[in-house]
Amino acid sequence: MPGRRSITIGEVCLKSGERATIDLPIAKLYTHTEMSLPVHVVHGKKDGPVLFVSAAIHGDEINGVEIVRRLLKLKLIKNIKGTLIAIPIVNVYGFISRSRYLPDGRDLNRSFPGSYSGSLASLLARLFMDEIVAKSSHGIDLHSGSGHRSNLPQIRVSLDNPEVERLANAFGAPVIINARLRDNSLREAVIDRGIPMLVYEGGESLRFNERSIAIGLKGIVSVMRELNMLPQKARKHMPHPVVAKTTSWVRANKSGIIHSAVSLGSVVKKNQVMACIVDPIGDNEEKLLAPFEGIVIGSLVLPLVHKGDAIFHLASAESRQELEEISDNVLAEANWR
Repeated sequence: MPGRRSITIGEVCLKSGERATIDLPIAKLYTHTEMSLPVHVVHGKKDGPVLFVSAAIHGDEINGVEIVRRLLKLKLIKNIKGTLIAIPIVNVYGFISRSRYLPDGRDLNRSFPGSYSGSLASLLARLFMDEIVAKSSHGIDLHSGSGHRSNLPQIRVSLDNPEVERLANAFGAPVIINARLRDNSLREAVIDRGIPMLVYEGGESLRFNERSIAIGLKGIVSVMRELNMLPQKARKHMPHPVVAKTTSWVRANKSGIIHSAVSLGSVVKKNQVMACIVDPIGDNEEKLLAPFEGIVIGSLVLPLVHKGDAIFHLASAESRQELEEISDNVLAEANWR
């Protein structure tokens, strides 16, 4: 039987069954150093979806980089149906400088779909759209919390697309957030092309979080099984992901030093004390109360705050039982390898 059609990324053409790392040229540094976008392609022998998995669009979000690394080391990836396009570091400039942004201060995830005549962010976004997104049928983008905040493992999607909803449930993160599209984000640009895409959030920037990494890796493999890129496998019973009804940030009601009473995955009741904010002298103390019953899906890890700073990201669900199931799932040790 004839093999699959080849796939071309940049100037590299891969035939069925081939695997390669491709460096897509970007703009040089002002030191004359070449900069490239590293892309690893696994082009299976049998037809199937073309899934891109990207990380570090924000250069300081390194959990996704480790997830992609571990994904590519899995032996089962060798025999996939379809094609896996893995981009462990999209914002290579920010990754080198340990920064969320590009050298000009722009946020790459607010620069899509980009152009070949704009800023560096626009150039990189356009390259990604033309060489990666245009050749894909599905996508998963990996993120972490920013600004000294850590996120509970969660999927952010637009649930008005049945295919997206199916894959979000298959991923198996504790929480699914029906999140609005951000203008000029990668997710908006991909969805505008009719391509189903998931955004995974877990952990914080510049720190590895083993639970977030393990859940992210497991989730990608589960999505690949759902897409029949990998063989189906009996799964142990896990609580069904809960779709958050609403999410809201709980903000500091005064400036000071914060002492948290809850952590990621904690279920809180309305008016429960989530933290106390004190001043360095110790004369004043202010309690921070939960505005509604929910689960903590994001939290500040830096204890120094100004009034108005976002401290806790709180999500609500249909019932307290659903919230407790999420919490139990999060607090259980990850047992998948």
